[in-house]
Amino acid sequence: MIRRHWIKGAAVLLGAAFLCAAGGGAAFADNTGTAAAAEAVEETAAEESLEAEEPQVKTEMAISSCLITGGNKIQIEASGNGDMENTDGYLYLFELKPYEDAIGERTDYAAWANGGASASFSLDLNRGTAQDRLYSRFVVAVKTEDGYEAVSDYHYITNPETVAENQKPYRETLSKKGLQMEVSQLGDAFQLGVKHSSVNIAFHQILGDGIDYEYDGKTYHFSKAVIETYDETISAMSNKDITVTAIILNGWNPATPDLIVPGTTQKSNVFYYMPNVQTQAGFEETRAIAAFLAERYNGDDPDHGKVSNWIIGNEINNQQWNHMGATDITNYIQTYQEAFRVFYTAIKSTSANDRVFFSLDYNWHNEADGKLKYGGKDIIDYFNSIANVQGQMDWGVAYHPYPCPMTDAIFWDDAKTGLITNDLNSPVVNFINLNVLTDYLATPAFQKPNGEVRNIMLTEEGFTATNAAGDDLSQIQAAAYAYSYYLVDSNPYIDAYILSRQVDAPSEVNQGLAFGLWSCDMSQPDQIVPQRRRKIWEVFRDIDNSKRTLETTEFAKDIIGIHKWSDVVPNFKWRNQEQ
Repeated sequence: MIRRHWIKGAAVLLGAAFLCAAGGGAAFADNTGTAAAAEAVEETAAEESLEAEEPQVKTEMAISSCLITGGNKIQIEASGNGDMENTDGYLYLFELKPYEDAIGERTDYAAWANGGASASFSLDLNRGTAQDRLYSRFVVAVKTEDGYEAVSDYHYITNPETVAENQKPYRETLSKKGLQMEVSQLGDAFQLGVKHSSVNIAFHQILGDGIDYEYDGKTYHFSKAVIETYDETISAMSNKDITVTAIILNGWNPATPDLIVPGTTQKSNVFYYMPNVQTQAGFEETRAIAAFLAERYNGDDPDHGKVSNWIIGNEINNQQWNHMGATDITNYIQTYQEAFRVFYTAIKSTSANDRVFFSLDYNWHNEADGKLKYGGKDIIDYFNSIANVQGQMDWGVAYHPYPCPMTDAIFWDDAKTGLITNDLNSPVVNFINLNVLTDYLATPAFQKPNGEVRNIMLTEEGFTATNAAGDDLSQIQAAAYAYSYYLVDSNPYIDAYILSRQVDAPSEVNQGLAFGLWSCDMSQPDQIVPQRRRKIWEVFRDIDNSKRTLETTEFAKDIIGIHKWSDVVPNFKWRNQEQ
């Protein structure tokens, strides 16, 4: 506030000086005007003198931890320079909701401590009440003659998993092999030995009638028909020991305006929108949806199923998939992280060991304009730096390393595009230089709070079996999958590889993208109907089978131009079995 006054005052003085200089070169017709101008300058100078004498707060604090302790208590630790000049000598802790950015005129501090270089605050969590603080953020303030002034950045609770009823371990699998499945083809998927799969949950569509859900004293209504469809899909997979990943998407729905960030307009070329926690109504509705989904799919009811991984949004470095309007990356990631944290808190406070991710396409730097598209590396950097200040989380990255371009399955020659290099400046990071992503996230700056490398999944990628001319490239497709899977399976930092897709989608085939293990019936453009298995089906089935994998992928060596897989796959998992 004081800084703003100084800036404003400087502008006033500059204007007065300019006026005097102009007057010095001309005769004034009315001395009264000259006197009035001089008087105005003197008054302004007097005001500036008073403003310059305003006491300035020199206290600087940083919240170092904000943790749930003892079940229903929050313990907050802060430290700073210890300078309490021009304050009443105490430090005050204020609670803010995610949609509140400042203390303003408030006086209702939540706790206080003696002023100094360090302070501890303890307050009730109020879990399960209308005063629940689980999602709140906290800021340290001092009291001056003008009121309370924030002297720290705000900070969130960083261990919501402490209050989770479900403390079961994460659902680990023996294989990284995953597939975007068709519910109608579950039998085929089980025959293939699928261990990971994903489901899109469009949360703007799940509100409705039939299921009442109470959260913190309010009742929310969900569509029974829509939810039961998700129940059927998720339980069918998780009950067969498939680890399920849910991708949470927010589409445009005029009936649910509070789910959209204020000021966002609908765009014909936009698929999904930024979740809204910037308003009280948006926060409360989004929080209730997140909590409902986390509870519904916590694994307690086999008829509902278990979701183990949650991805908040899709390819967030491109606003076509997570739109809020043109803005710089700092504002964009701050807004996204506030929404991400609501989902994170709801999920981790329900199932402690579930994993929560944000999603990126393969544009590491490519296509970034700083307004609607951002580099994947920059997204990681900004997300991490903001979390370092406001409270770190156990976040992970869901990456999409498609070939470049996607219409050409041969990714091992992608360097010829000029978009692939083996360093952090690479415009694109895909399968052939995937180590750029994993090595970067393995550096200490990005490790989890416990020192482990963050979880990385590949959740959407595929290889086309045809080209624009309609040529059959199914052998190349199968070879590309074999090569890519070996690269991933031999990389210790990647948890799962979910291939797109089990059956071709007619709409994608029309764009030259025949990704399926099965071709589809193109005479039924509105349905996904399997027609014929491709070579990749066999490779997919055997790729993680130690007895058959090398034999099944032998054909691919000639296509790729290699003698041994270990020549092109670092730390090749099956190298001891190679001839």
